[in-house]
Amino acid sequence: MIIMINGAFGVGKTTTAEALHKKMENSMIYDPEMIGGMLRYVIPKDIQCTESITGDFQDFLMWKELTVETAKRLVQHYQLHLIVPMTIRKPEYFEYIYNGFKNIDAHTYHFCLTASKKTIHERLKERGEPAGAWCFEQTDTCLVAYEKYNFGSKIDAENKSVEAIVDFIMNEIQQARSFKSEKRE
Repeated sequence: MIIMINGAFGVGKTTTAEALHKKMENSMIYDPEMIGGMLRYVIPKDIQCTESITGDFQDFLMWKELTVETAKRLVQHYQLHLIVPMTIRKPEYFEYIYNGFKNIDAHTYHFCLTASKKTIHERLKERGEPAGAWCFEQTDTCLVAYEKYNFGSKIDAENKSVEAIVDFIMNEIQQARSFKSEKRE
């Protein structure tokens, strides 16, 4: 099983992923941000400037491919459920990765955490992000994208505890799996 936890920077994806990981046996957290960091380190600056004018590593041509390929290799090698916290706001990137994950494991689920801009910025400050940092600048773009496009099941991360969010995710997955079992009978 692959569980994608999406949302703006600071909304609580990593906190939710860690809490879910503690409750879910045979799971591991896979953060595609590490793929982006590796690409930033490896790709020469002149190529980075042409592939990612905005400075977003998700615009590197290889990022989507490596995100899916790494997930595939992790599942094949370790045979664990993947919990994938990531901020993804471009529908075409989401579709590529979601469909790629579905090809790896038909039991792929996506949840999008939502909160107000004010709450997100407060959480970014709490985690020590400097005011005006890149992650703050992305909030509006993320919020607009999550409202405009279908990014799956939305969860209010502003008014729910992490435990309630994790319980919601686990219940949704259980219901979806039960529904699929019933359809096969």
